[in-house]
Amino acid sequence: MAVPLVQLTRQPLPVAETAAGAPMTPARKPSWLKVKAPGGASYRHIQAMMRELGLHTVCEEARCPNIGECWEHKAATFMILGDVCTRNCTYCAVSHGTPKAFDPAEPTKLAEAVARMGLEHVVITSVDRDDLPNGGAEAFAGCITEIKARLPETSVEVLIPDFKGSERALQIVMDAKPDILNHNLETAERLYRLARPGGRYDRALRVLANARAMDATALTKSGIILGMGEEWDEIITCLRDLRRSDVNIVTLGQYLRPSDGHLPVVRYYTPDEFAELREIGLRLGFSHVESSPLTRSSYHAWDQAKSARSPEISPGLTDSLLVPAVETR
Repeated sequence: MAVPLVQLTRQPLPVAETAAGAPMTPARKPSWLKVKAPGGASYRHIQAMMRELGLHTVCEEARCPNIGECWEHKAATFMILGDVCTRNCTYCAVSHGTPKAFDPAEPTKLAEAVARMGLEHVVITSVDRDDLPNGGAEAFAGCITEIKARLPETSVEVLIPDFKGSERALQIVMDAKPDILNHNLETAERLYRLARPGGRYDRALRVLANARAMDATALTKSGIILGMGEEWDEIITCLRDLRRSDVNIVTLGQYLRPSDGHLPVVRYYTPDEFAELREIGLRLGFSHVESSPLTRSSYHAWDQAKSARSPEISPGLTDSLLVPAVETR
């Protein structure tokens, strides 16, 4: 697939370092990253329902800054297969270790929660379960099937792990017909060993390309978090690589350090820079680009699905869409 040529080159910003040479977290969080603490009526209702049904949300486990806004809009991202991950990504707040056994009733419980909430669009993700034969693919398929059986008009988005590159596992998920298949690229290839030691940059891209090949009617989606030490040109490379994998929707948001034991924030990107990246993404041919400091993979997912479907799924790009190179600053 030919991808429009968009190249923006900037001088790297100076980054403060510790005596050991490691980047330091900027001293103060910018004002645009401050959000209201959650606690409204819908928030409390959803929290109680999750406890009652024994379900988990990535909203809580990953300490998402948008939890208050999304839950007040009766939107949540469900996390299946437990709340303990078999991998240990150095930017992620989810616990890691030895997970509990899979609950076979989880798809039914999740579908019940979706029905109670009256969701028009639901997002389902999971921890990595490298201990399971197909990485938990059957659980994703079960959830999709249960939800569509109860609520055929509800669109289902799945944010999957890489299943260690297993095409069999991916096929199990795609056969259940999700409306959107999401797998996050997360960061630049250079930072993978540091941030995602259990993942592989090229494997993530193959998962997305294979999903489109398995079902051309499904939308594909990926996300990038910024601020862990990538350069501007590396962000553009990520976007171009995702378009080469025929990804339709992309999200870009600011990395926020969950604790002192996680990777430090190397820099905070401004709202204007996120707006600039949105324009670049649209020029590259993405159907929808969600880009802001507070954007997370599932942020405004219901709007993303509608936007990317209108007027139709974006076709693969051709050489006729090439545009001149652009340089800034």
